[in-house]
Amino acid sequence: MIKNNKYKILTPTTLVIFGATGDLVRRKLAAALFNLYCKGFMPDVFQIIGFSRRDYTDKQFRNFLIKEAINNMDLKYSEEDLTGFLNKIIYQKGFFGDINAYKNIRHKLNENGNVLNMCANKLYYLAVPPNFYMEILNNLSVSGLTMSCSDESGWTRILIEKPFGRDIDTAINLDDILAKLFKEEQIYRIDHYLAKDTIRNIIFFRFSNVIFEPLWNSRFIEKVEIKLLEKEDVENRGSYYDSVGALRDVGQNHVLQMLALVAMECPENLSAGSIRKKRAEVFNSIVPINTKNSAKQFAVRGQYEGYRDIKGVGKDSNTETYFKIKSFLKNSRWKNVPFYMESGKALKEKRIEIVIYFREASKLICPDSYKNNYYRNIFTIKIYPEEGIFIRFWIKKQGLLQELEYRDFIFSYNKGMEIKAGEYEKVLLDCFSGDQTLFTSTEEIKHTWRFITPVLNNWNGNELYTYKKGSAGPGVSI
Repeated sequence: MIKNNKYKILTPTTLVIFGATGDLVRRKLAAALFNLYCKGFMPDVFQIIGFSRRDYTDKQFRNFLIKEAINNMDLKYSEEDLTGFLNKIIYQKGFFGDINAYKNIRHKLNENGNVLNMCANKLYYLAVPPNFYMEILNNLSVSGLTMSCSDESGWTRILIEKPFGRDIDTAINLDDILAKLFKEEQIYRIDHYLAKDTIRNIIFFRFSNVIFEPLWNSRFIEKVEIKLLEKEDVENRGSYYDSVGALRDVGQNHVLQMLALVAMECPENLSAGSIRKKRAEVFNSIVPINTKNSAKQFAVRGQYEGYRDIKGVGKDSNTETYFKIKSFLKNSRWKNVPFYMESGKALKEKRIEIVIYFREASKLICPDSYKNNYYRNIFTIKIYPEEGIFIRFWIKKQGLLQELEYRDFIFSYNKGMEIKAGEYEKVLLDCFSGDQTLFTSTEEIKHTWRFITPVLNNWNGNELYTYKKGSAGPGVSI
């Protein structure tokens, strides 16, 4: 373990994970927490309480984490690190609706505080499907777990996964309940895409380099494409996915957040409040798609062949596994510039990127034989499988002839980076340290749902295009 890390949290902290034996813990959280521990970012005094319905002892839960998560990590660690980490973990069996289980958690928290002779920080992580949020929040309140210590020396925070609501009404309802139990500065609504290094770097590339910002407007940019394409199908998530669909699953959060970082105005500083305000302004400026005619004109939905045969999916399901939306922003910077948002399951490749197409120069110097071709600079932010920023330039080919070719200037995150952190490490570390920059605010949630909800309500009359697995999608233009 790295010692004396200057970013280490000094106050004793207890993390309670609801849904501790679920998929998210196995795939992401356990590894992220262990990585933070091995790198020296966890508090010297901390405790993790896993809450789930499985009949585990502490030892059995620790063995579950070793087998299902830690053994699959790409990280070198010592037995001393592993033993030290596992000794911080205990288990609480219980159902989300069982109030006695929450009282047992409170007893363990009080017991830990008495041993430390101080009020420890408390962090509740809801690593559960959204349909359990209300039940858990209610029982946290009834059991007194949301109350601060009498001396208020330790903070209480809550981490909630997306999707945050199903539409504007349910999102506001959930937010109202949270507001009764927690202050806004205690609520951390997760969009882990915001914690990806390449996405976080968009702000710095735009606003820390003078060559980009003067060109970042409708005068020079023709269109923007945001793509979150997945090769995997729905797999064993049929029941959940059929109740959500692609637009709720990734459109309302990941895709719109990428749009905001490309389109936002320069924040006054790097504080959470300033950056979140600028993202919210973008969401509020999106031209609504709030009629059936506009939905037909600007939105496409699709479903891959075989989706209805998946366990848990309705035989007559109209849930979309693919969407493409053409949107505009009602501000002077982006007037008449289309933003295309596209995502889908079971496509030919997994590719996540933002592509910004610059307009053709009014006076273009090129050989006569190339006059009828279309030359433009392209700025691409690649998130997967490559990570980096690619800028396309046109140059003369080497040799005797007057010929053009393009070359890409490449800033790659895959090369020369000795320290690379996973997005869930960043999410957890920022929550521990109280930095809400990479978490969505109440205003962002409301504005994104105000755009997405009318689309969901109005595109039911649109044709649901089918597409073959492994293809590029329906191939319908808008």
